[in-house]
Amino acid sequence: MEYLQIPACRQAGKKKFKRVLCQTYNDMSIKEKISEELLLEEETIKQNEIVLFNDEVNTFDHVIETLIDVCDHSPEQAEQCSLIVHYKGKCTVKTGEYTDLEPRCSKLLQAGLSAEIV
Repeated sequence: MEYLQIPACRQAGKKKFKRVLCQTYNDMSIKEKISEELLLEEETIKQNEIVLFNDEVNTFDHVIETLIDVCDHSPEQAEQCSLIVHYKGKCTVKTGEYTDLEPRCSKLLQAGLSAEIV
């Protein structure tokens, strides 16, 4: 019996699903069945994003400090996001489940930033 990690299993591991060890035999139908099951599981977990929008009011320092406090960004990550927002008009600053993102987005709005969950 040979044990392999097929791409769908590696992808699932990266997305914080339960790590799945895929058993593969010489029979391709087993690989296909496991891949289909993982794809179905992946579709049921919906990931949302907080998108931060540019404005002409807030300073870079305020945006950076707020992203560090609210979104748990490192200083470098917060600075990069603030630059992307400034030059591109928007940036995804946090990804996760809606229940985790909702209070974070509210804090961003309370801090005077323009953000929404998509």
